[in-house]
Amino acid sequence: MEISKAEMASTAAAAQSTGHESPQELMGAEALVKSLQAEGVQYIWGYPGGAVLYIYDAFYKQDTIQHVLVRHEQAAIHAADGYARATGNVGVALVTSGPGLTNAVTGIATAYMDSIPMVIISGQVPTAAIGLDAFQECDTVGITRPIVKHNFLVKDPRDIVSTIKKAFHIARTGRPGPVVVDIPKDVSFKKTTWTGYPESVEMRSYNPVRRGHGGQIRKALQLLLAAKRPYVYSGGGVLLGNASNELRTLVDLLGCPVTNTLMGLGAYPASDRKFLGMLGMHGTVEANNAMQNCDVLLAVGARFDDRVIGNVKHFAQNDRKIIHIDIDPSSISKRVKVDIPIVGDVKDVLAELIAMLRESPVKPDAQALGQWWETVEGWRSRDCLKYSLGDGEVIKPQYVVETLWNMTKDTEAYITSDVGQHQMWAAQYYRFDEPRRWINSGGLGTMGVGIPYAMGIKLAKPDAEVFCITGEGSVQMNIQELATCRQYETPIKICSLNNRYLGMVRQWQEIEYSGRYSHSYMDSLPDFVKLAEAYGHVGMLIEHPRDVEPALREARRLKDRTVFMDFRTDPTENVFPMVQAGKGITEMLLGSEDL
Repeated sequence: MEISKAEMASTAAAAQSTGHESPQELMGAEALVKSLQAEGVQYIWGYPGGAVLYIYDAFYKQDTIQHVLVRHEQAAIHAADGYARATGNVGVALVTSGPGLTNAVTGIATAYMDSIPMVIISGQVPTAAIGLDAFQECDTVGITRPIVKHNFLVKDPRDIVSTIKKAFHIARTGRPGPVVVDIPKDVSFKKTTWTGYPESVEMRSYNPVRRGHGGQIRKALQLLLAAKRPYVYSGGGVLLGNASNELRTLVDLLGCPVTNTLMGLGAYPASDRKFLGMLGMHGTVEANNAMQNCDVLLAVGARFDDRVIGNVKHFAQNDRKIIHIDIDPSSISKRVKVDIPIVGDVKDVLAELIAMLRESPVKPDAQALGQWWETVEGWRSRDCLKYSLGDGEVIKPQYVVETLWNMTKDTEAYITSDVGQHQMWAAQYYRFDEPRRWINSGGLGTMGVGIPYAMGIKLAKPDAEVFCITGEGSVQMNIQELATCRQYETPIKICSLNNRYLGMVRQWQEIEYSGRYSHSYMDSLPDFVKLAEAYGHVGMLIEHPRDVEPALREARRLKDRTVFMDFRTDPTENVFPMVQAGKGITEMLLGSEDL
């Protein structure tokens, strides 16, 4: 049966006049597609296979959801993930059983580590064959259990609609995350009665807290107003909770310095003087020193992970009071003991804190704040992100990122990255002023996400400029998706900072392993220009600093083409500042002179 725009309009009109939809006998696959339509899904990324053919047949009969055929299931998950990060909507992907699911595992784990709302539909062998080692069978529920917020195995077509409703509800509420719905082939074929999509869902065992405890918020306010050296530390939870405006308002009212984690960049504008830059392993001197030396720390939607605070014992040496706001109670006091825990939606909690602050007759201590800012400016004066252009004959990777930022800072531009040195340079030198513009893999550190992320964003934001900053190692992990870019006309711009090394591995080997570069040199690389052209795109080779800006300008001019820019950068350049493993966040290497 066709599930078209016309049918949806007719059904909606009938439901509005009668209060409910007329019962219809549908295949499970058709009920699934209608459920996705009811959720407002516009795009789904996937790859067909035997166990999901009835589902694909149902997609063929509808015209409201665009399916994007990727070239590898991992890329399907990453593209849906990138779409979710940029839009705030639930990303949806579809894979078949067995290797389809196992190929998707890296993408699912990536989304799980960064708390991205997603629903992944996987095919399964027929219910009677489950557990019998059938062709392309794997234990989807067992395999994905540690890397999902929840998963379902649907054994009855009558449960499809309610399961999809639950899956979307779980994915987008509380601390977001991926949800897997495993559907056996016979369940997608058997008939069920469609009576409409439920408007709400109740789950007795799942009721995430939204509102923070008023008493705890008042205690937090008292601490902040009494602080001599207050500091705000915000993470990806602020972006996921759409709380950037509230964060900006609070920081402006307090007048104190603020930092973002790698995943939180853009939550507070980098152009504002109160922003001290990213903190952590490759954070700025001023951000890390303020983290260590503040007397009251407000942590919002962040989790004190190892890449942020380094050695926990070193961090605990300095006495400070910590306020921690997070939607997930398990994240509070997980690595660092806090003084005032506040469990709740960061947007709601910050809004309440702002209201209390505005009503309070007590204001922040201006004199103490002034002295604190003098100290902070002393750290900032070291200009720890300054770099040398060398003899001007070799492209410095930082220069590429800075040039791109200067050209696009006043436009609607989205920056994706893969993982490695190029990721850190992008985070350091592209100064994000807006939320959800910086899309990268933080928690899992997954190479190969850059192009799929960019594809997903470009489909959702066709009028925006989308750049993928990558390296010659990472980009090859999902480079086959250049074919997807061509088929679906998603013209992204790829900036490959090609230093002929697995750069971050090489850097660690130089510093920690006495320069023993074990298998980090890329001994045989393709001609990326010819490779891009073979996929039907534009390729550029850029080997001199003077050609960086003209190449970027030309790539931007080619609005309707995917452009692969192969920047040959300095192979010896390292990312600084750097905190070595096991060190405290103030024990930073600032350059090669510290090695």
